[in-house]
Amino acid sequence: MKGKRFKPEQISKILKEFEAGKSVQEITREHGVSPASFYKWRQRYGGLDGSELKRVKELEEENRKLKRMYAELALDLEAAREVIAKKL
Repeated sequence: MKGKRFKPEQISKILKEFEAGKSVQEITREHGVSPASFYKWRQRYGGLDGSELKRVKELEEENRKLKRMYAELALDLEAAREVIAKKL
């Protein structure tokens, strides 16, 4: 089951609530997020505001796409090398 996706602004708001003094239990119950996700966000995005967090998420997405493209090109190159090796 795929979980709920939170926007960077929402994550930033949730982390600021914690910094303001709310307990983790209250935050997780109120926003419907697991404590593990909250702590992961806190570790990864702690100290960032909404716009910085949005930029980080965009860069992570771009990096994921580039890694996929690299993997596909590496497979194509390997297949081409095998075809050339068989012809020789």
